[in-house]
Amino acid sequence: MNHIVLFEPEIPQNTGNIMRTCVATGTKLHLIKPLGFVLDDAHLKRSGVNYIDKLEYEVYENFEDFHKKNPGVYYYFTRYGHKPHTSFDYSNEENQNLYFIFGKESTGIPKEILQKDLEHCMRIPMTDKVRALNVSNSVAIVIYEALRQQDFRDLLREEPHKGADYLERE
Repeated sequence: MNHIVLFEPEIPQNTGNIMRTCVATGTKLHLIKPLGFVLDDAHLKRSGVNYIDKLEYEVYENFEDFHKKNPGVYYYFTRYGHKPHTSFDYSNEENQNLYFIFGKESTGIPKEILQKDLEHCMRIPMTDKVRALNVSNSVAIVIYEALRQQDFRDLLREEPHKGADYLERE
């Protein structure tokens, strides 16, 4: 199973957008405290639209608490990584838990955590004109790359509400 992990997220709108992406992709969200907002914050609900009640998520006191409770393969996203996110095999044929870990908006994931697993530190390639992409955009890029490699698992390939033939109808 795929998991998105936000280490000490600060901006409720980003987390709300990520919540919506997690619901759309069937991905569990893990939030590591401290959070820069309260989970019932109006901005968070607005960004997540009406999907938050469908979200599977868990909140942890700190990284150690998260790590103790979640065995699997960890992938760390940092602007200091040397490998592109596309260089990893996420096909997950062994059916392991895959954790995609993103740091807080202001400072990222602490160096002490990253140094323990340099092999799984990566970055999304970009120009030298920006420091980093918005975290909610980064999450979407990465989770859809993992899902592409997994042949999109059980995700719908056709729009379920208006019907598969919507474009063909008059």
